Amino acid sequence: MLYPSVDTLKKEIDSKYSLVSLASKRARQMQEEQGTERLHKYVSHKSVGKALEEVAAGVLTKVSQDESTVYEDEI
Repeated sequence: MLYPSVDTLKKEIDSKYSLVSLASKRARQMQEEQGTERLHKYVSHKSVGKALEEVAAGVLTKVSQDESTVYEDEI
């Protein structure tokens, strides 16, 4: 992957795991719901590349998890 660079992405999202998780969820959303693009123009033609471009542009960010939330697998 040449664009966006990993260094640029790491400035926006601190963890590689969080970056992969966020980009994959956004790519899936773009595939399922056509016309949900957040940027005017993309370099990439694939949804994963488009999601990473959104992260690099600062349009797509990680949402903080509420500490009081309890998930099924934590019970």
